[in-house]
Amino acid sequence: MPDTQAGVKTKGDTKVALKVAPPAKGDAPATSVRRRSGTSRPGKAARQVTPASVAQQYLLNAAVELFHAEGVRAVGVDAVVKRAGVNKMCLYRQFASKDELILAYLDHMQATSLARIDASIAKRPGEPRAQMLQIFVDLAERASKPGYRGCPFVNVAAEFPDPQHPARQSVVDYKAEVVQRFTALATAAGLQTPAPLVDALSLILEGAYAASQTFGPGSAPLRILPTVARQVIDAGMAGALEQA
Repeated sequence: MPDTQAGVKTKGDTKVALKVAPPAKGDAPATSVRRRSGTSRPGKAARQVTPASVAQQYLLNAAVELFHAEGVRAVGVDAVVKRAGVNKMCLYRQFASKDELILAYLDHMQATSLARIDASIAKRPGEPRAQMLQIFVDLAERASKPGYRGCPFVNVAAEFPDPQHPARQSVVDYKAEVVQRFTALATAAGLQTPAPLVDALSLILEGAYAASQTFGPGSAPLRILPTVARQVIDAGMAGALEQA
């Protein structure tokens, strides 16, 4: 659920704590930074150096904006470094490859997207049935705004057909987190066998992401999404979704 705050970790054994403030829609990440001067001889201009933490922050901001708007494959590293206001050497000091930058982008998007789902759940404390519905109410509203680009994980899955690619593993990890939340809510609502309802909710969630791009933001299928979600939840709670 596209859509973006949090610590980002690079894949592999090393974790990097990083706070990223995503740019407002339509705004480019800020590129002016306070630079520290290296030593120089009298009469020579001071060499300008971008601190590593600042460079990494700008690179990730640029990747979030460009990858989500234009696609991971379509955006090259030249476009990322230009938007970030740093050079290519700086990028490869922070990320060993474009694939590593993609994984950092997906980690960031996972944290942001899950935070949105958790915010929806928090609106209806102690009401698991209403919490499930609230996720879809908020998604319908978000997906109706101009420029909405759907779920970044659905988009990345379409761009990387190889299921063994590390980016696809990020997709699997994210979707598992969503399923875990649906399962917890359905169980809290009283279902002893939550899987049928969880599967149905997962299906209409993915359908909403696709409809936002094929029919367009604010289209009729998105406007009816909360109604469909309510009917699915009612059917699931009544046991009508269980297979014979």
